[in-house]
Amino acid sequence: QVQLEESGGDLVQPGGSLNLTCAASPGILNSDTLGWYRQAPGKEREVVAQIINGRNVQYSDSVKGRFTIWRDRYRETVHLQMSRLQPDDTATYYCHLVSGLNSDKKYWGPGTQVTVSS
Repeated sequence: QVQLEESGGDLVQPGGSLNLTCAASPGILNSDTLGWYRQAPGKEREVVAQIINGRNVQYSDSVKGRFTIWRDRYRETVHLQMSRLQPDDTATYYCHLVSGLNSDKKYWGPGTQVTVSS
């Protein structure tokens, strides 16, 4: 069983930056797939960025060039560095982990709110 906890969500002005953190307990395996998803009111949850099986990094077209996903192996955390934020980035952001040992085991964090508004 893996527990995920997001932090770092905040109210930010358009053009601003935020760094989201996801802490994983007991930890992250190199083979795990790590992801950040978001869900805006009235919309479906969508993938934002992923580190697939510890190797390949993918971004949605809407955030490519603005967001960076990275893993801190020592602190067992996954980060989403967001820059040039726009009002359309307003959403609840969720951390997601798929076990590299068993892809049927998938975990979500409770989410953190990001609001982009002037």
